[in-house]
Amino acid sequence: MRTIEQILSAAKNIAVVGMSDKPERASHEVATYLQRQGYRILPVNPAYAGQELLGEKVHATLQEAADLLAQDGQHIDVVDVFRKPEEVPSVAKDAIDVRAGALWMQLGIENQVAADLARAAGLDVVMNHCMLIEHRKMADRA
Repeated sequence: MRTIEQILSAAKNIAVVGMSDKPERASHEVATYLQRQGYRILPVNPAYAGQELLGEKVHATLQEAADLLAQDGQHIDVVDVFRKPEEVPSVAKDAIDVRAGALWMQLGIENQVAADLARAAGLDVVMNHCMLIEHRKMADRA
């Protein structure tokens, strides 16, 4: 299993599942920060499918986001989850299906069933950590 720092250093494409269009929401703030750090953000939220957030098309599903990247020979490196803990196992299954590199459950989100599923399929798993906070810690150490 890779460390948080290794996951963040290797990632290029981050699917943000449950991304909101409201700038005050954590999902929007984290995605904005990550985009400014050079990551490609792929918003995933069926409520906003077809619209644009942060200049990127919003996808209804992870599969849709993965299919877009596949056209350029790329894949989803990290699935960043902003959903209720009980909804994460289905996201984990989708992350496995699209062969994502990691399943990342944001601060306050933990689901052992989802973590076990993802790990068994070879994905790196992070629970209860904020990508923005962890990236800033990494940048401070550099």
